[in-house]
Amino acid sequence: MAVELEIVTTLPPMHPGEMLREEFLKPLGLSPGRVARACGIPRTRIERIAAEKVGITGDSALRLGRFFGTSPEFWMNLQSRYEIETARISAADEIDAIPQVERAA
Repeated sequence: MAVELEIVTTLPPMHPGEMLREEFLKPLGLSPGRVARACGIPRTRIERIAAEKVGITGDSALRLGRFFGTSPEFWMNLQSRYEIETARISAADEIDAIPQVERAA
């Protein structure tokens, strides 16, 4: 009889700044200042995103998408997923307690 193992993932939601830092800045050898200058935004905005202190705005998504050759939706989807998963974790009991409305057939 085979024993099935269930692997439970408990990784925290990934902040878009982690993606920016680990998959773009570090591998490409880019500084936040260089990215910011190319994108026409303050260096501190890129630094704060990469440090996971602030999220991605629509404006940042457009600029990062253009600079890195990704879509703005890529960046906004990372931000949206992060916010939803963070809220899901922090408010799980409250969300579970909300009744669902019944729809007429």
